[in-house]
Amino acid sequence: MKKTTYFAFALAAAMYACQPSGSENTTQSETETEAVATTTQEAKFEPIFNGESLDGWKIHGTEKWYVEDGQIICESGPDAAYGYLATDKSYKDFILELEFKQEADGNSGVFFRSSLDGTKITGWQVEVAPPNHDTGGIYESYGRGWLEQIPEEKEDILKMGEWNKMRIEVVGDKVSTYLNGEEMVVLEDEKIGQAEGSIALQIHDGGGIKVRWRDLQVKEL
Repeated sequence: MKKTTYFAFALAAAMYACQPSGSENTTQSETETEAVATTTQEAKFEPIFNGESLDGWKIHGTEKWYVEDGQIICESGPDAAYGYLATDKSYKDFILELEFKQEADGNSGVFFRSSLDGTKITGWQVEVAPPNHDTGGIYESYGRGWLEQIPEEKEDILKMGEWNKMRIEVVGDKVSTYLNGEEMVVLEDEKIGQAEGSIALQIHDGGGIKVRWRDLQVKEL
């Protein structure tokens, strides 16, 4: 073999060996995905309501918030105005699970990545409302209004007057909501992705509202 041919062959072999293979790129991507999955698996649900008091929460407004039988109760007061019960702690990426039971008019909601000035709230609400009013949909208060309403065929998933289980997943730009084990909406929104803030329970204005909440727990991601 001539020297020139040998050196050309050796150079080509060396260049090929230095090139990253598709399998290596795939491995790196899979590793990153597995790391996120591992973080999610390692995180644990922690209660954000101790079942005895409203420690760790702050009342905004004049509506009634109190603890009874290991549950948080929100009830309209004499002013029949908006009211909120917000966590002292801020949350970014998390999974929230809770149960609620609507008595009388159940117009309420669960806010995430929110901030409050009195009873003016900035953030996003997962709706909790009477039948046929989009429980599980996502609404932006003092902003764009409805961002995602639930499909009409899912209106019968809510059990008025009974305990309902809600799950809210907030990761980056993406929000997914579930009611009684059924996916309600999935929304991706850049503005939501930029925010961080409290989890807050709402009582709507108008009076005559009473909602019970229990088993509130969060898994931070």
